Amino acid sequence: MKIAILGTGAGARQHAARLSGLGHQVVVGTRDPEATLARTEPDMMGTEPFAVFHAARPELTLATFADAADAGELVINGIDGANAVTALSALPAVALGGKVLVDYAVPYVYQQPGDPEHSWPTPWGEMPRLDPVDTDSLAEQIQRALPGTRVVKTFVTQEQETVVNPAECGGGDHTMFLAGNHEDAKTAARELLISYGWSDIIDAGPLAAARGLEMYAHFHTALGLALGGRFGVKIVR
Repeated sequence: MKIAILGTGAGARQHAARLSGLGHQVVVGTRDPEATLARTEPDMMGTEPFAVFHAARPELTLATFADAADAGELVINGIDGANAVTALSALPAVALGGKVLVDYAVPYVYQQPGDPEHSWPTPWGEMPRLDPVDTDSLAEQIQRALPGTRVVKTFVTQEQETVVNPAECGGGDHTMFLAGNHEDAKTAARELLISYGWSDIIDAGPLAAARGLEMYAHFHTALGLALGGRFGVKIVR
């Protein structure tokens, strides 16, 4: 399958490498491919420049968001939550029309000191603000902005390195959740999770349940900072 991953951060790279290893054709989307490849410094999370990652995986294709989304049979949203709706809304309708969009972004808002007008990715070790929260979710905002796209919220309750290879953490005995308004889209997301190695997957219901998943992601971040590392979640029922 040809899969598009929108975003070039650490999480997106986890999916790109894993999916390529599973035999999929992977197209990675970014705002400006030339600028992305020209960067020589780590990002604010300490992630190495994308050019270094890409050089080690030349089978990956780097393209604009629009071209990547257009090429993908299935699309994974790894654009940071503060900018996801704006970036996705700017794409041509045909690029995402009728497609499954698997969204794992968390709607974090982080203002750098002295720059209250803009949101930036959150530096590791700092707790951002979650917005929207409780009465809405980022996934629902994306679905409203893209009514012709089938949005599924999943991957969001674990670090992405655990999502793509659950066995690396605690022997893989974890539970993953998904939510969405389209059963066929949830089936596609479930199949992707199974290919990653997940066996315990809970359908949390319609996309409104993404509110809980995103709030849990916020709690998971707080615990991860407190524990100083990755940990799994298992639902016993």
